[in-house]
Amino acid sequence: MKRRSSGAKPSRTSDKVLVSYPASQWARIESLRDRAVKVINALTGWTQTALTHGSVARGDVDDKSDVDVLIPSNVNTQLVEATLENAGFTIFSREIAQATPSHSPKAHIQLDVEQTTSVTVPLTPFRSLELEFYAFGGKVTLPELKANVRSPGCTKKLILIEPTTEGHFESPVVGRESEVAGILGVSVGIVMERVRVLTRRDTIGRTGMYLRTPVRDGESFEEVLQARVDSDPALRRTLRGRS
Repeated sequence: MKRRSSGAKPSRTSDKVLVSYPASQWARIESLRDRAVKVINALTGWTQTALTHGSVARGDVDDKSDVDVLIPSNVNTQLVEATLENAGFTIFSREIAQATPSHSPKAHIQLDVEQTTSVTVPLTPFRSLELEFYAFGGKVTLPELKANVRSPGCTKKLILIEPTTEGHFESPVVGRESEVAGILGVSVGIVMERVRVLTRRDTIGRTGMYLRTPVRDGESFEEVLQARVDSDPALRRTLRGRS
């Protein structure tokens, strides 16, 4: 089996594959999670709710892994930006992204030129499935980061990652949707949705975002979103349904 660039060593145990991490993998995990701690610590007022998700939460990081921090409730983005800047972070770029017309639009705040560290804030309240999306991929809070807790979660290749003291177990998601939902503590609905979306993406390729709009200096996320709402009936319906 071909492995990722981390150099982790796999061995088969029953229907799962056990992947053991080398020292370099543990060092990469520690570095990325330290960066996540610094960002969340800077978000005074939201440190109890902010979380990081994806491979940094699970542990199966590689040299392309990013630090993605999420504030899961829609809060004033100008306060978030001011808080980050007061803590010494520089905001390099900002954009509004929306996966589909029915999804919540989100503010993405990039904290480095390479866009490897970001803070995301929903601009309308998340639906339950949108919140479960982050649990599906694996998520950890600040106390869990500090305690070196890693969470189970699924990759975009529909592989379930279950952390172990040596590395992780990995196993397929497709055909085990109910079992995977139980392991992750999420609804079967979100697992089925992700299987549908990611299988379709694998078949026909990436379909792109419905909305991706830059927010320029001097503009606020809320102002740019409102301007888009004025000209986009689908977005207007989404926001009306979340109010």
